[in-house]
Amino acid sequence: MAAKTALITGITGQDGSYLAEFLLDRGYRVVGMTRRTSTEVHERIEHLMGAIEIVSGDLLDQSSMTGLVAEIRPDEIYNLAAQSFVPTSWHQPVLTGEFTALGVTRVLESVRSVDKKIRFYQASSSEMFGKVVETPQNEKTPFYPRSPYGVAKVYGHWITVNYRESYGMYAASGILFNHESSRRGKEFVTRKISDGVARIKYGLLDKLRLGNLDARRDWGYAGDYVRAMWLMLQQPQADDYVIATGRTHSVRDFCRLAFENVGLDYRQYVVEDARFVRPAEVDLLTGDPSKARRILGWEPETRFEDLVEMMVRADLDRLRPPTRA
Repeated sequence: MAAKTALITGITGQDGSYLAEFLLDRGYRVVGMTRRTSTEVHERIEHLMGAIEIVSGDLLDQSSMTGLVAEIRPDEIYNLAAQSFVPTSWHQPVLTGEFTALGVTRVLESVRSVDKKIRFYQASSSEMFGKVVETPQNEKTPFYPRSPYGVAKVYGHWITVNYRESYGMYAASGILFNHESSRRGKEFVTRKISDGVARIKYGLLDKLRLGNLDARRDWGYAGDYVRAMWLMLQQPQADDYVIATGRTHSVRDFCRLAFENVGLDYRQYVVEDARFVRPAEVDLLTGDPSKARRILGWEPETRFEDLVEMMVRADLDRLRPPTRA
């Protein structure tokens, strides 16, 4: 049997790099789509460059997407590309809508026009729940997004459902709760903390300035979550699934554990700074992954405490001063 081909948009991101590794291990031909830019940002997939194919495409351009899908003829498409940093979405709401909302429609349209048998995965987000109306949140919980990013993700989610129901396409959405790793961008609070801890440990930083320390999130490990994406496209029918750990921790908890990993007390170094508080805060997100457990057989394998330690160790290794000969 010929190897399956997967097209991953957003392959240079955290999830894209882990998903590419996962699919390569399963014998896939992996094609990653990137935008043509003046600077190549392949840091997270540098170690995979001999094993994957990179093509240029743009979620803002319908003809480029359709041409790409027609040329590659993938069995599966994983749409991970988005403007994914929530604070940026207030400064660039229109661009966020173009990428994170309408970009989904362009990929779905390309599948519809080229080959409706292609299986499509949409990266939905727990940010769609926003100001939650019930806890924990499951696939039936109403959405109440609290940022332009969350609003755009709701559009992307519903257009995926719409194409599935209107055209009989295999289009699934993973409503992923926060998932982290040492490949997380440094603008995200978890990576900001692990990077800050390493810098403070090595005397490169005095204080770590953060926003709301009492915001609570359901944090998992990105390496576990990409397995769920793949499982969703292996089912007889497409559906939507919440992917989460079902446990929540505050930003303060993350800080405490991260600093404990280097023998320090976070209270001496962490400063709450109003500049980093969102215009509309999302205070509590907790996912109910029981449907994914029941149908996909998926369970998170990495404990929160181990995730924090993994991220701190990686930043300590990255920033370790060279030893003098």
